[in-house]
Amino acid sequence: MLYFRYRALTFILTFLLYTSFHLSRKPISIVKSELHKNCSSVSDLATIGASSGAGSGQQPSLLTAHLTDMDCSWKPFDKRNYKQLLGAMDYSFLCAYAVGMYLSGIIGERLPIRLYLTVGMLTSGLFTCLFGLGYVYNIHSLGFYIFVQVANGLVQTTGWPSVVTCISNWFGKGRRGLIMGLWNSHTSVGNILGSLIAGYWVSSNWGLSFIVPGLIIAAMGVVCFLFLIEHPNDLKTIHAQSSSPGKCVSFSSYLVLNSELKRLLIISLGSKTRRVSFNHRKSSITVTNHLFLCCLYLQGVIEFSLCLLFAKLVSYTFLFWLPLYITKAAHLDAKKAGDLSTLFDVGGIVGGILAGVISDKLGKRATTCAIMLLLAAPTIFCTCMLLVCGGLVNGPYSLITTAVSADLGTHKSLKGNARALSTVTAIIDGTGSVGAALGPLLAGLLSAGGWDQVFYMLMTADFLALLVSSFILLIEANS
Repeated sequence: MLYFRYRALTFILTFLLYTSFHLSRKPISIVKSELHKNCSSVSDLATIGASSGAGSGQQPSLLTAHLTDMDCSWKPFDKRNYKQLLGAMDYSFLCAYAVGMYLSGIIGERLPIRLYLTVGMLTSGLFTCLFGLGYVYNIHSLGFYIFVQVANGLVQTTGWPSVVTCISNWFGKGRRGLIMGLWNSHTSVGNILGSLIAGYWVSSNWGLSFIVPGLIIAAMGVVCFLFLIEHPNDLKTIHAQSSSPGKCVSFSSYLVLNSELKRLLIISLGSKTRRVSFNHRKSSITVTNHLFLCCLYLQGVIEFSLCLLFAKLVSYTFLFWLPLYITKAAHLDAKKAGDLSTLFDVGGIVGGILAGVISDKLGKRATTCAIMLLLAAPTIFCTCMLLVCGGLVNGPYSLITTAVSADLGTHKSLKGNARALSTVTAIIDGTGSVGAALGPLLAGLLSAGGWDQVFYMLMTADFLALLVSSFILLIEANS
């Protein structure tokens, strides 16, 4: 009974932890339309003011410049190439995230998940707040915002391999698709909450649109440090520690959730309690320097990684550019556009769960991905189907990053190596993050020639994801 209680706690806690990661990523897409406003109305106002100013003997050019500077965009995003500048900010974050993800899996497998995740969340909170402080301190340097985005992208890579490894340690293969589908809805929940929080302040003080999410993820980092149990064996050790005679039990009621913290406190208070080794989990095989290559060449890893690359390209283009597109196309303000864009994420919640259920019933992950990618293509071009599009686009993305990664990371050929899951997850999500970096960058470049080109790019990426998944279907059929 105790085991199931803590398993439920781990499910909820890791869900909330990664929700805060996505919550802190979303504000940039909401604030874009505030960084560069639609200046047509301002130009009209300036023209009228200039005409009246000329009649009253004032300097028209000075009045026009004053109105434009006062009422329009945030420098340096006030130029004609603002879409390319905004795309460069997205690319700097996502490129750093993609590169860092490969390193994150290697580093994460050598460190305690709880500490690694805590440090990542605290530093991510710091850099998210720094972006918002650019508004508070009136910073107009593009280099400052690029630096913050790169740094934030690197530290946010601590999240995904850690939480996937932790949740996979507690949940076996039974109904993994359904469980992971429910659990992975944290990405969409985080996007929705991030949109609502950022949208609340975007028009009045967009700095708070970053500062509040930054404080939330930092606070969740503290919660992670205090309460996360990364493996069921930790619970067994804690229980044995607290119930054995001669061991310190005075702290057990307070620190039963955290064995390592208990050890540190006991030592710091000078207790005579015997030192207990917490290195209780031993891999069934010797960990070698070739673990990364072993995971890379595992059948299905490269194929699913490439499929995720194109699927994530589509998903993250919507994530970073959909609110701005709605603002420009439907002529809505930033808050309304942000609220409307959450329909895509609501669909993502349903799609992730549906993909997990179908893949469990069929026993075929690749088949499920291929069906959803095929159905997604015609919905991409139709913005009135945001709910359906979100489900069909995010379904395969959710399935590959969770259930598929867990299946491959616990493959029998790895002989139970506890570190392999983190590495496999990092390889798959790292490759997918390359697509996530390319999508918003291409959107920024192509949108200058019209939004239709962006949607053609998204449909091409969806087709390529479908093409790659067809190769995986052959592997699945043979197995």
